[in-house]
Amino acid sequence: MGSVVLPVHDVNPVRRTPIVTYALIAANIVIFLVSPVYTLIGVETDVSTADLCRQQAFFDQYGAIPQEMLENKQLPMVPTGQVGTGAGGEGCVVAPPTYEKNIYLSVLSSMFLHAGWLHLLGNMLFLWVFGNNIEDRFGRLRFLLFYLATGYLAAYGFAAADPSLNQPLIGASGAVSGVLGAYLILYPRARVWSLVPFLLFLPLRLPAWFVLGLWFVLQWLYSSGYAVTDAGEVAFLAHVIGFLFGAVIAVFVRTLGPPAPPLPDRRRPRQARRAY
Repeated sequence: MGSVVLPVHDVNPVRRTPIVTYALIAANIVIFLVSPVYTLIGVETDVSTADLCRQQAFFDQYGAIPQEMLENKQLPMVPTGQVGTGAGGEGCVVAPPTYEKNIYLSVLSSMFLHAGWLHLLGNMLFLWVFGNNIEDRFGRLRFLLFYLATGYLAAYGFAAADPSLNQPLIGASGAVSGVLGAYLILYPRARVWSLVPFLLFLPLRLPAWFVLGLWFVLQWLYSSGYAVTDAGEVAFLAHVIGFLFGAVIAVFVRTLGPPAPPLPDRRRPRQARRAY
């Protein structure tokens, strides 16, 4: 997710088990383990061109491609997963697609695809730390709808900014960013145990407004080109859009929605003093 500080736990109890949050994390992990990406980085040490071509074809088929999203039709030429040799040497063969791709569903499937362990674990860590409280406040079904809607909005917002892009978007970052934006509005003073890179990693309990505010500023700087990152091809603008959408929804929830129910009293009942 790209942050200076790494949140690992928040001091913010919930009223019930965050089933949807756990289910989303489990789904992301399972899909990653059965995808061609895990075969490449989790099993094989010597990745061949054929492996990379299969991965590229997989992402093009199930990822969200901005040009396809805005035109609502498949690209005329896509990677086939096969290797060919041309004037430039060995590379991936492209040809007309042999499958029919549902553009709208590709946005959904893209939210559960990741390019590697760091990409996956970074997103899931943020969802683990902050998702349970948002699910607790929104309710399970509303939280799921909010998560998916944020992912769609982040993807389409990014596509609108670069409509000619034919590279697939993958990852849960857009949806998770919405969770972070909602958390900042609803629980700005909650304390978050975070690892701060000072010499090694220094554990500090920081306020959520600082951890998430700093994270958002960095995403905005990267997306605007004011800062340089070595994170590769990261759709930082999708993070910004998802975060802002989550914050706006949380403002409505906080101002127009019912107040948050009180936490259950989980203190042990006081035992009667025995008389001897």
